[in-house]
Parts: sequence; structure tokens; C-alpha cells
Amino acid sequence: MARRNKPCYFCTNKKAKLDYKEVKTLERFLTNRGKIVPRRITGNCAKHQRQLTRAIKRARNIALLPYVKE
Repeated sequence: MARRNKPCYFCTNKKAKLDYKEVKTLERFLTNRGKIVPRRITGNCAKHQRQLTRAIKRARNIALLPYVKE
């Protein structure tokens, strides 16, 4: 049974800004443990998933996001 691909959040929602300072947007793509959710689950395209990963890592580096949640 073929599953329909989810649309990319950032391609469909042009107003959504992909920036390391937008913590609320980035938290949407983290698990409750603090891991980055893979693109097969989120439905992001490869380009935006790479940008998302980079933004999350930058936000973690300057302590806007935690590395691990308990």
C-alpha cells in the first residue's frame, strides 16, 4: 500500500521562517527527548531538512535549544 508523501512544511508555508532564532518553529521538529525528527516523518524536502538541521545545531550551540531534554 503506497503512502502519500507529506508536503514540506516550509515549501507550503511561505511565511514560516527557517532561522536559528525562531525557537518555536525549530521545537516543532524535535522529539520530546531533544532529537531531530527525520524527514521521512516530518515530510520536509531535502533542502529544507538540511537547513533545519543546521539551524537546530546553531540554536543548540548558543543555548537557545537544549541538546537533551529529560
